[in-house]
Amino acid sequence: MRPVQRRQQNLQYGLYLLFMQAVNIGVDKISPATLIGVILQALLYMGLIKVPWNAEDACISAVKIFKYRDWRSFIVSNFEHGSDMHLYYNMVSFILKGTYLEVKYGTPNFVLLIALFSIGCSSMFVFLAYALMQFTGDYGYYTMCAIGFSSVLFALKVLTICEEDDRYRDVGGLRVPSRLSIWVELVLIYLLVPNSSFVGHLGGILVGCLYCYTSVGELIDNLIYMITGVPIIHEEQFYRRRILSFR
Repeated sequence: MRPVQRRQQNLQYGLYLLFMQAVNIGVDKISPATLIGVILQALLYMGLIKVPWNAEDACISAVKIFKYRDWRSFIVSNFEHGSDMHLYYNMVSFILKGTYLEVKYGTPNFVLLIALFSIGCSSMFVFLAYALMQFTGDYGYYTMCAIGFSSVLFALKVLTICEEDDRYRDVGGLRVPSRLSIWVELVLIYLLVPNSSFVGHLGGILVGCLYCYTSVGELIDNLIYMITGVPIIHEEQFYRRRILSFR
């Protein structure tokens, strides 16, 4: 999402909705790292975690990385949000996907996977923005700035789909095969949410695809195993999809 003015101190509606959604799901049912991630991002948005930057200055862009070497935005842009509703939708999605994957992989493995996905999504955003600028000649791609956890969430969505059996999903009232649902959602969000970052969301999908369908995923799994000593075990269909992609 493109950054906007943030951090009014009063309680905003999106924060209230997020709290109510967490209560309805059951705070005790949300995995620990996922819950902590939601709380920290909410506190960061509210300004209760004191940081030496403003949300609107933390956004990531190709020009900030290549020209100004603003490496801070490379990391923190994923965890800032431009509005309370932006935070709400992202955190509800994170609760659902994060809890599922954290239980499946284990908390230490999941935390490391989130960290690697964050780095990967920032890298992919900068690469796509630079490539589009070169391809189209539009300097706007080079300077466009984005914040939010959405790109990481799109990577997690791809991963969740890869772990599940093939089935149909409801996306905006459309019934589509799960393997296509992520692309339909990408287009719908682009059309219906004016401030959304199409390049950021696309980058998240590509990061998820690299993990699920290429040997990059094996390298990441092996790296995480070396650090935690606990292997990431995927469902049979996940390995089947990865094998088929090599043929």
